[in-house]
Amino acid sequence: MSAKTHDSKNTRFSVKSMVVTAMFAALIAVCSILSIPVGEVPVTLQTFAVCLSAAMLGWKRGTLSVFVYILLGAVGVPVFAGMSGGVGILAGPTGGYIIGFLATALIVGFAADKWERKALPLTIAMILGILVCYAFGTVWFMVVMKWGVVETLMTCVVPFLIPDAVKIVLAMVLSNRLSMVVTL
Repeated sequence: MSAKTHDSKNTRFSVKSMVVTAMFAALIAVCSILSIPVGEVPVTLQTFAVCLSAAMLGWKRGTLSVFVYILLGAVGVPVFAGMSGGVGILAGPTGGYIIGFLATALIVGFAADKWERKALPLTIAMILGILVCYAFGTVWFMVVMKWGVVETLMTCVVPFLIPDAVKIVLAMVLSNRLSMVVTL
């Protein structure tokens, strides 16, 4: 194989990788648009999209898609919940949850890569990833709002346990089905 042919294949893979990563960043943004206000923290499909992205793309590209999403929001593109954007959102009460998406993507993506997208390890990783996201977000929320632990957990975690469990199931089913027919 000539050097030119080899470079061409690497370039195509790189372009494909960038496009797929950008598509999943866009998916996360679209899933944040549908926002149901529940007190201080809205219910969105962001955690679903983060889990799906990492499950489909692995830890490198999955985490990169989340990073691109956060970067877009940080510079003011209205990709965060309720079509908001800007550094103020990241510094605000829910900013810790958004940053926690990076940890979720790392955990889920690592499991997807290490255990070849097998259902049980991936499900455990999604649960762990969301719990770590809760930890980041809850601590940040407590700092910004100056609330106590119990009040914050009752506001920011408990109402989201069942919806996030449903999102994990949906992300698992969809990633399983898509991985059978789509090569990313």
